[in-house]
Amino acid sequence: MILAFDAHYQDTGSRLVAAIFQDWTDAEASTLKTWTFGPAADYAPGQFYLRELPLITAALADFDLAELKAIVVDGYVYLNDQGRLGLGGHLYNELDGKIPVIGIAKSYFRDTNAEAVLRGESKKPLYVTSLGMPQAEAAAHLRSMAGPYRMPDILAAVDRGAKG
Repeated sequence: MILAFDAHYQDTGSRLVAAIFQDWTDAEASTLKTWTFGPAADYAPGQFYLRELPLITAALADFDLAELKAIVVDGYVYLNDQGRLGLGGHLYNELDGKIPVIGIAKSYFRDTNAEAVLRGESKKPLYVTSLGMPQAEAAAHLRSMAGPYRMPDILAAVDRGAKG
């Protein structure tokens, strides 16, 4: 099982959505699961993970972690080449490095060694970072995901679900 998470924040509360799918090439998620939470922590530059990590760790209680092949987050696993962790890196550590975590970001974050992946006919890449799985393998999985556009269909569905 593979999980892909995305969250959306409002003053009144937060919504987290996960796509549950079995294979990177699946045309769609077998399930989209939604959780609602109270307001998230305030945004702090460089500490985005403080908002989303508690939501993801709470949601993971609903899954048998031994069944997970990987977790995908909207963002970065690391923020620079010196090992500064992003959301995905903090999640990887929270899981004691037992589950590969892949970060897929829409925007380039300076000083990262993220792999740029072009999909469809888009001229704008997605940026891939990972821990627990070689980055080239994570990028290959992103390339193999279904959908004709920049954003794979499953990840687009998670994004839409999070925004409500």
